[in-house]
Amino acid sequence: MEDIFIECCPGIAGDMLLGAFYDLGVPKKVIEQPLLDLGLKNLYTLDFEESKSCSIRGIKAKVENIGGSKIKRNWRSIKELILNGNLEDKLQQIIYEVFESLASAEGKVHGIRSEDVHFHEIGAIDSLVDIVGVCSALNYLKPKKVYCNEPMLGKGFVSTEHGKLSVPPPAVIELLRKKNIKVLNSFDSIQGELSTPTGIALLSNLADYTQPPSKYSINSYGVGIGNLNFSFPNLVRVYKISSVEDSSINQQFNPKCEEISVQEAWIDDQTPEDISNFVEKLRIEGAYDVSYQAINMKKNRIGFSIQAILPIDKKEYFRRIWFDYSNTIGVRERTQSRWILLRRRGECSTIFGNIKVKQTLKPDGSITMKPENDEVMRLKLKHKKSTVEIRKIIEESSKNFKALENWQ
Repeated sequence: MEDIFIECCPGIAGDMLLGAFYDLGVPKKVIEQPLLDLGLKNLYTLDFEESKSCSIRGIKAKVENIGGSKIKRNWRSIKELILNGNLEDKLQQIIYEVFESLASAEGKVHGIRSEDVHFHEIGAIDSLVDIVGVCSALNYLKPKKVYCNEPMLGKGFVSTEHGKLSVPPPAVIELLRKKNIKVLNSFDSIQGELSTPTGIALLSNLADYTQPPSKYSINSYGVGIGNLNFSFPNLVRVYKISSVEDSSINQQFNPKCEEISVQEAWIDDQTPEDISNFVEKLRIEGAYDVSYQAINMKKNRIGFSIQAILPIDKKEYFRRIWFDYSNTIGVRERTQSRWILLRRRGECSTIFGNIKVKQTLKPDGSITMKPENDEVMRLKLKHKKSTVEIRKIIEESSKNFKALENWQ
C-alpha cells in the first residue's frame, strides 16, 4: 500500500485537486458514483480536459451547472444530503468532516451558528462536486498516509456573495488557525487567490502530515491545472509515493536536546490570590511550566517560591512580566539544557466523537498516546463514566489517530 503526497504549487483549490487525482489514474466513474448516490445526477456535468499552465501540462476539471443555479444550500441541508445518501460509512464520514469544518469556519467568521451558515459558493454544485469527488478519489486509492506541503495564499481581493473580500478570505484564515496549518508567504506579492476555502478545507481534513517525509520514492503522479493565469505555473500535484515509516524518520533525533531558561523568585509581600493570578499570567504568556510553594522567609514571614521554565527566546519578555505583575525586586535566572521526547497533538476518532490526544515517540520507535485531561473530565461528566472507562475506550481507538501537527 502506498502513501499520497499532495503538493501545493503554490496554492490549492478543490477543482485543481480533483483534476490531479483524475490525472493520477482515478476513474471518472469512481469520482461520479457518490454524486449519483447523493441524487445530484441532473444538476451538473463533469469533464476533464488536457490543459497547460506556463507550458506545463495537466488536467483541468470543468463542472457545469445545469439545474441548480438558484439553490443556496446551508449546512443543515447539505448535512441531510450527506447522511441520507447511499454512501459507504468511511466515505460518508470524510465528506461530512470536510463540510463540517467549512461550516464551523464560516460560522465563526460571521458570528452565527454553523447550522445556519449559508454556503453560497461552497454550497454551489461545482464545490459539491469538487469535495465529494476528491474524497471519493482518496477513498478509492486507500493510502496508508497522506502528506502535504505548506500552501501559499496570495494577496489582493476576491469577489464573493458577501462582496469583495481580502485574500486570504476569513474562512481560510479560520481553517488554518483551527487545524494549526503553517503557510508560506514567498508569493505574498502575487495578486490573486492562490488557495481557496474549499482547497484548504480538503487539505486540512485529508492530510495526516503537513510536510512530506524526509525520504520517499515517487511511483506515479498527477497534475491538476487551475483556472487563474499567473506568471508561474498554477498547479496541484498528487504523488503516489513509498516512504520511510514515520517513527524511523524521527528516531535518530529522539530524544532531542534544547536550551531553556529557568527564572525564579521568592516573594513575601503578596497575597495568595495575587500569587495565583501571577502564576496564571506566566502560563498564559507561554511558560512551559510553573511551580510554586509556600516557604518560611525572613522575620518569620510566610512567602512563596515561584519557578518558571521558559522558552529561551522569550526570557527577556518574561523578565518584564516578573517586574510588571509581581512585587519582586529581583529575579534569578539561568540557562539549562533539557532532553525531551518528540511529541505531537492530534485527534482520535472514538464512540464519543473526535477526542484531543497527544502522542509521544519513544527512543525505541514505539508510540504512546494519552488523552488531554480536560477531554477526559468533559467526557466523564457528560457520559457518566469513570476515568478508567473513558481512558480505556480512547486507548482502544488509538489506531484512529489523526495528527494535527508534525513531531516536535
